[in-house]
Amino acid sequence: MSPMEISLIVFGVVFGGALLGMTLRALLPEHHLSQESKDVVKLGMGLIATIAALVLSLLIASAKSSFDTQRNGLAQLSANIMLLDRILAHYGPEADGCRKQLRENVEALIDQLWPENRDQAGQAQPTGKSEQIYEQIQNLSPKTDSQRTLQAAAIKTLTDVGQERMLLSAQKSSSIPVPFLVVLVFWLALLFASFSMFSKPNLTVAIALLLCALSVAGAIFLILELDHPFDGLIQLSSDPLQRALGQLGR
Repeated sequence: MSPMEISLIVFGVVFGGALLGMTLRALLPEHHLSQESKDVVKLGMGLIATIAALVLSLLIASAKSSFDTQRNGLAQLSANIMLLDRILAHYGPEADGCRKQLRENVEALIDQLWPENRDQAGQAQPTGKSEQIYEQIQNLSPKTDSQRTLQAAAIKTLTDVGQERMLLSAQKSSSIPVPFLVVLVFWLALLFASFSMFSKPNLTVAIALLLCALSVAGAIFLILELDHPFDGLIQLSSDPLQRALGQLGR
């Protein structure tokens, strides 16, 4: 499911908890709603609220860390691509075919990560065509010690590029454990039920709970968006790779 769909479900469950609390208030005998009962429920809900806040902070930290890791990986990938192109440029005209293949690979990678069709998720898996440049560099025939050194450096840099691309692909899986999210939503629903159970239902209370439920769903939406940096509303910028592409072949 998309982050928007999950957020709508979260909103429904949390606001449903508030409606459940209103229903319980109408059904429970009056002595169940006494001040003593309210104090006990407040203590229990205070504990749940504290734990929920801790879990929510863990989810935010996990999603932000995943987003930053992939952003840094993309920057490192772009830097190594530019370095590889300069190494091949110093090798000489014999490496022009490799430089052309490198440019085609970068263009294909940009299309993979940021497809024109917004309904498609970005992909970072290496393709067979993207690996042809390995063979081209290995097939170079260096004639001087300098060219042999540059060929070895190009192979090392290209290996780093491949590793970084593999890491981007591996890190595309969600960093948010589903059980964490499910338990958090359950706790939030309990909290909202307790809010409405001990307050007389009126329009002000209903609107306040509605806005609070929307805020909670919005927070979950932002967390899930951060956890998918190559699609959705909060995306990694393609600027690092676009800048690298602009430098290739110069």
